[in-house]
Amino acid sequence: MAADGNKRKRPNILVTGTPGTGKTTTSSALAEATNLRHINIGDLVKEKNLHDGWDDDLQCHVCDELEDVMEEGGNIVDYHGCDFFPERWFDLVVVLQTDNTVLYDRLSKRGYEGAKLSNNIECEIFQVLLEEAKESYSEDIVKALKSDNIDDITRNVSSLTDWIRSWPPTS
Repeated sequence: MAADGNKRKRPNILVTGTPGTGKTTTSSALAEATNLRHINIGDLVKEKNLHDGWDDDLQCHVCDELEDVMEEGGNIVDYHGCDFFPERWFDLVVVLQTDNTVLYDRLSKRGYEGAKLSNNIECEIFQVLLEEAKESYSEDIVKALKSDNIDDITRNVSSLTDWIRSWPPTS
């Protein structure tokens, strides 16, 4: 559990994974099921201009902000990275993983090509985000979940809803 978890009345969850693994779909469904706040970092960065600029190679914005909202608790943070968020913010870190052929098709449909497409597929193949999560947070709060199809997403939302309802864990 996050260091200040005992001050919060509701948990904070980070949902991370390679682009195309279902982070936003899962986070939106989970927020609806639990009445937690869904924070899509990519959207927030663009809406509030919280970035330091555009990375031409990776075709994405570079980011900043959130402390007060995270201290309150009750947040589902959705982002494709995790190593720069403070460990104290999260009670659970969910890493969504998708079969490479499924992921390739999803990213191609989004218009990913060239280095952006190959970098993201390689990231999934080498489980970069899972390793990043394990290095950045206590391994007992990191949970890898399969996210290949709607059945997986439904199952994930159900198990995460159960986890939220039983939070905080009793010691």
